[in-house]
Amino acid sequence: MKNRSLFIIVFVVSIFGLAFVQYQYLRIGLNLAKIQFSEKVERSMEDIKRGLGTENELTFLMVSAMRRDTSFFRTSPDSVLDASSYFLNDFLRESLIQNGVEADFTYTLTTRDSAYYLKSPNVFGKREKSNSYPILLDGYLPNLFGQRFVLNLKFRDLNRYFLSQLNGLTLPSIIFLLGIIVVVIWILRTYYWQRRVITTTDAFINNLTHELKTPVFSISLASKILKDKVDDSAQTFVTIIHQQSERLSNHIEKVLELATMERKKAVIQSMPIDFYPYLEKVCKDYKALSALEKVDFSFELKKGPFPIKGESFHLQNMVNNLLDNAKKYADSPKVELMACKKAKSLYIEIKDNGYGIAKEEQGKVFEKYYRSNRGNVHTVKGFGLGLNYVKTVVRQHKGRIKLESEPLKGTTVTVQIPLYEIQ
Repeated sequence: MKNRSLFIIVFVVSIFGLAFVQYQYLRIGLNLAKIQFSEKVERSMEDIKRGLGTENELTFLMVSAMRRDTSFFRTSPDSVLDASSYFLNDFLRESLIQNGVEADFTYTLTTRDSAYYLKSPNVFGKREKSNSYPILLDGYLPNLFGQRFVLNLKFRDLNRYFLSQLNGLTLPSIIFLLGIIVVVIWILRTYYWQRRVITTTDAFINNLTHELKTPVFSISLASKILKDKVDDSAQTFVTIIHQQSERLSNHIEKVLELATMERKKAVIQSMPIDFYPYLEKVCKDYKALSALEKVDFSFELKKGPFPIKGESFHLQNMVNNLLDNAKKYADSPKVELMACKKAKSLYIEIKDNGYGIAKEEQGKVFEKYYRSNRGNVHTVKGFGLGLNYVKTVVRQHKGRIKLESEPLKGTTVTVQIPLYEIQ
């Protein structure tokens, strides 16, 4: 629960931090855009001052409109005023576009006493925010009227204009940010859902295995008692009962060991040991057992000692699992074990003459509950826990495990465990 709250806090802070950074970048971008916009408007203003500073058709029409002089036109003064407003609007738009300014604008041309004026045919609303750029005209018009003329350009709120220009960047950024939020929430939800499932499953397995241990122990004990009381004709059946109860007990212990190691509740008690005598005992015991089961087993232990830092119990179980697995998948099992020291590591190699493992399955055999297709149709029973337990033990001892196999030519498993160097 504590980790979950921490993950949520980190996620929320990261999202808000990312949004804040995006906002700051947007502000910087808007400020830079405003500076560039102002530079373009200033260049346009120079062109406009030059265009209106001389006598030409446009300025002549403007003078006639402001003086309401129609001697050169066959129309009313109001029509001349409207025409001059539109022509001036077109002139201003063309000057702005030539300098890269395409924003909507309006204008007013007035004198100090407002006796003469022109206004844009397009007018902004009274509540609309706008940015003003006044132009003090010189030349023809001020000289002709003897007054100061100011052309005031107004643009709608520049932030809205720039944001509309950045739609190709801001909209994808928002979409990507929302996508990140959705994906992370989905991943966290899936992760915690799976964690709850795993926790429930582990609890069920633990409870089940502990409940099974009592009847299995009772069956094993009863079989031992019966062995001394039944006649020879029933000895075979009693022996089978005892063997199968022992086998079931071993499976239960293996499930419990693997579960506790995965939860790191039963951390291996690493301590310096000489693994040579333990490995030798495992090999000798297996040699005796293989003789009864008609398994051709041989082993070679190079000169010891084998100093490592670990726990002998799990290491012996690891070797036993590999040996048991080696004999299962062959009609006439032949198993070889070789152990030696090389390059500051202990190498334990177990080779068999079994059916082999297909290349596409070799990376999966160490997964929990996985069993090869061959194993599913074979008479060999199991739960797919042995090799996963082996891999867990090797990893806990900071070692490596390698599997080499070829169909119909057998399998070789090599375990490498670092040697312990006495200081």
